[in-house]
Amino acid sequence: MDPSPPRSLPLATTPVTPVHPIAGRLSRRTLLGGAALGTALGVGGFEELTGPAFAGRQSALPRSVDVVVVGAGISGLVAARDVARGGRSVLLVEARDRVGGRVLNHRLRSGGVIEAGGAFVGPTQDHILALARELKVPTFAEYNTGNSVYISSLTGRQEYSGTVPPDPTILLDAALLIERIDGYAAEIDVSAPWAHPSAAEWDAMTLGEFIRRNSVNAPGVVNLIKSWTQPGFGADPDEISLLFTLWYVACSGNETTVGTFARNSDTANGAQEQRFVGGSQLIPHRLARRLGDIVALAAPVRRIEQRDGRAVVHTGRGRVRAKRVIVAAPPPLVLDIDWFPRLPTRRLQLLRRSDMGQLMKCDAVYPTPFWREAGLNGFGINDAGAARVVFDNSPKKGEPGVLLAFVGGSTWREYGVLPRAERKRAVLEGFAALFGEQALHPIEYTEQDWTKERWTRGGPTAMHAPGTLASLGSAIRQPFGRVHWAGTETATYWSGYMDGAVRAGQRAAVEVLERLR
Repeated sequence: MDPSPPRSLPLATTPVTPVHPIAGRLSRRTLLGGAALGTALGVGGFEELTGPAFAGRQSALPRSVDVVVVGAGISGLVAARDVARGGRSVLLVEARDRVGGRVLNHRLRSGGVIEAGGAFVGPTQDHILALARELKVPTFAEYNTGNSVYISSLTGRQEYSGTVPPDPTILLDAALLIERIDGYAAEIDVSAPWAHPSAAEWDAMTLGEFIRRNSVNAPGVVNLIKSWTQPGFGADPDEISLLFTLWYVACSGNETTVGTFARNSDTANGAQEQRFVGGSQLIPHRLARRLGDIVALAAPVRRIEQRDGRAVVHTGRGRVRAKRVIVAAPPPLVLDIDWFPRLPTRRLQLLRRSDMGQLMKCDAVYPTPFWREAGLNGFGINDAGAARVVFDNSPKKGEPGVLLAFVGGSTWREYGVLPRAERKRAVLEGFAALFGEQALHPIEYTEQDWTKERWTRGGPTAMHAPGTLASLGSAIRQPFGRVHWAGTETATYWSGYMDGAVRAGQRAAVEVLERLR
């Protein structure tokens, strides 16, 4: 079993505070066919359709459609596309003034694009890769040549090759722990983890408790595993249940490939193997352009009613009647909607106990990726400080050089609340400890705190504390009358990732089209 050092960021679906509405004529042709945006919305597509320049161009929403989709992240966009392909009229409403959800590009002042949200893809993530090929968004390999760096408060700084941090105090414990996690995960039914005979037992404890019960040097192993859970969940091992962890690992495969910890956490042959040329938000941008003006931005959903054989969706731009509704939004935002009738008790409880992680991404930009010249690949793990998990986040061409720190869980609670200048200093000091003093002098510094996004409220995914998945998890995909559920959290493979978002959107569209026959 390969006890590889964690290297990951899942990704997935929703929001930035809407400022200005965007217009578009809603016609029968575009509602049914998902035509290109055309002159009403500008030649440049959604890459250009945000911000003050488009204020005042809002048009009325249609009075009724077959299906309303809520949330224009990848999952909602895919659901709307598939419903339109099925010959049904559809309207996609989004609270923000952009599409993409938790997938967000950032253009550097020094040139090039990096991702402020979901970024990585890898083997068995077949659905997002197929969508990218369809939309002509190519991938490139995450830089992985040279040594990684590991800093331990006990053993100091070490450069190493391969996937195993050379810390003799935790090496054996970590290897045995990961082998055990993989073994348990292989027994999990990804569509019903609550059905496992040990589900209640596993769900009653946290991942941290499990590690302490099964490790000699438990504090060291818990600290190492934080470098997987903090970027992957925005949480620490003591905040997520063991059952949820095992299910998450089991999801890191597909219908023919068993999920493993290594596939979830690794770069080579793992979930962090590739990125998208031009940034991952190109995928929702291009998908939205194909959908045309069935996409309505700056339209937050405030109330959903079900009565008289119809659903009525009340948005900030008006109300729309529909035969069916697909909701593709993070759990906290679903709770913000005024529901009539009220949500079923078990779904309400599940949503209330599905917390978004606490995560921000901090990037420092340099003229060149100087660490590569020193024989380093830009990946590092530190068991302390603000930069606990670091990646080379440079664009495909290699310049400018970019170092990325995931600041999540307890590290976010320590550093995310500091003034920006103090946090920047702490992050740069972390980069310097790993890669040298040159890291203290970037030409640009940028950060994205997902806890401050009004229409997301955390990231990268919703997680389950002990006592949630075993007792309430079976409600996750159950339709509520005429309302169906999408969003990456509802996927059975690669939940929390862009691939899970695509899968969930496809499934929800199938559910709706079957009921509209």
